[in-house]
Amino acid sequence: MATYKKRGYKPKTQEEKEVNTEVNIEENSTTAEVFNTLDESASKAEDFVAKNQKNIFIVIGLVAVVVLGSLAYKQYVAKPNQQAAMNDMFQAQKYFNEAVNGASKDSLYGLALNGGEGKYGMLDIIEKYSGTPSANLANYYAGTAYLRLKDYKNAVEHLGNFKSSDEILAPLAKGNIGDAFVQLNQPEDALGYYEQAAELRDNEFTTPMFLFKAGSIALNLGKADKALGYFKRIKSDYANSTEAGKVDVFIGKAQVLAKK
Repeated sequence: MATYKKRGYKPKTQEEKEVNTEVNIEENSTTAEVFNTLDESASKAEDFVAKNQKNIFIVIGLVAVVVLGSLAYKQYVAKPNQQAAMNDMFQAQKYFNEAVNGASKDSLYGLALNGGEGKYGMLDIIEKYSGTPSANLANYYAGTAYLRLKDYKNAVEHLGNFKSSDEILAPLAKGNIGDAFVQLNQPEDALGYYEQAAELRDNEFTTPMFLFKAGSIALNLGKADKALGYFKRIKSDYANSTEAGKVDVFIGKAQVLAKK
């Protein structure tokens, strides 16, 4: 059993002296073993570094090149490219906005796509500034313009290439793809995109709008139970939306069809 020894305690018997000597020897031996092990490990590490020094420096150099290259690309290539893309995109955006708000829509959407007055269109921005945020946004504009021009296949392609986390644009892009598939007479695909658009964000504008479109398509596809669920959700969760004002009629239709 271990016993507590007060400070300054001196062994009185020969037996106690012998025991203390053995303990000191054992402790010194253990300490020596620890340091020997550390020395061996350090020696092995030094040997490894010495033998592989060239490869280690190559790896470090490659990492440095990648990191510095990435920083340089962002600072000296991506950033100036994005600024140039924004400047070149201005006129195309102007045409698009005029088409949305004014007359001569088809010709203005065409100018938004292909450019005019010596300025780039959205298709030029997508090609010239590929990989920039402006090129990504140009895909949304181009896809929506094609949808308005009834070129539904190109609408699906460009809207599908658009990536966003925006509260409104992200679900609108998905929903517009659904609209294009309706016109292409692919209702199952349209339903899938309307469902995605409704679930992508939760807000008072896009969510009830695409729930209503999903419910309408589901009703036409004979999926009355699914349609009823979407219509009831509009009524309960989005009572102040435009869709809520007309959803009661559709709830009635869905209930009748669901019972058959």
